[in-house]
Amino acid sequence: MAPPKTSSIRHIGFATAATHSVDHCVQRVNNDSFLCGTLRMAYRRSRQMALRLSRNRVRIIEAARTLLARGGYRGAPVTAIAQEAGISTGSVYRYFPSKSALFVRVLGDAVRQELEVLRTASAADGRSCGQRLSATVETFVRRALAGPRLAYSFIAEPADPLVDRARIRYRRSFGKLVRALLQEGVEAGEFADLNVDIAAACIVGAFTEALVGPLAPSARRIEDKESLVTEICGFCLAGVTVRGRLFP
Repeated sequence: MAPPKTSSIRHIGFATAATHSVDHCVQRVNNDSFLCGTLRMAYRRSRQMALRLSRNRVRIIEAARTLLARGGYRGAPVTAIAQEAGISTGSVYRYFPSKSALFVRVLGDAVRQELEVLRTASAADGRSCGQRLSATVETFVRRALAGPRLAYSFIAEPADPLVDRARIRYRRSFGKLVRALLQEGVEAGEFADLNVDIAAACIVGAFTEALVGPLAPSARRIEDKESLVTEICGFCLAGVTVRGRLFP
């Protein structure tokens, strides 16, 4: 008996379960039977449907991110997102229950990408903890200035409660990364003996809040970005170094 056929699809959401079920049935019937042909056709259709749905979802997310980066929340109505994605407006709601849910997904993807970049900037590679903290803050600030509309959407643009709650969660993710670096610095005697939870929250709050004005759509063009980066990094570092405690 020939060995059972293995599916060529393993990582397409619900299609994985459908693959196993259909293949199992196909193995149990005669290859020349009508039932087998029907099952194979159903399997092909379900696979094609799963791929199409997956592609549509990706297009919607990419379209929303493009419009967010271009014009913020107000510049990204569902009708425009659908047009950018090449699908009908109603189809957007098949994948996301609301515009806010879609934006939470887009911002979540952006935050995960930024966290990966910041983990690289803060990696232990022979630099001091102070140098790594400064590099982490600098990296965030420079990337925010390079993509101001999307960064402003993440930090401060008015939105509904669902998006605001997501922002709090995402800020905590940045806080955890900074906290780990502060803890390492405290244990090494490089940073002051401080409460790392509070200090991490203060640092994340400082470098995000300092960007609200410069990133706002109504803000004038920043003439001296280097000075802005230097000032934000210097303030964050001064708050944790031994000789520059915020609360002596």
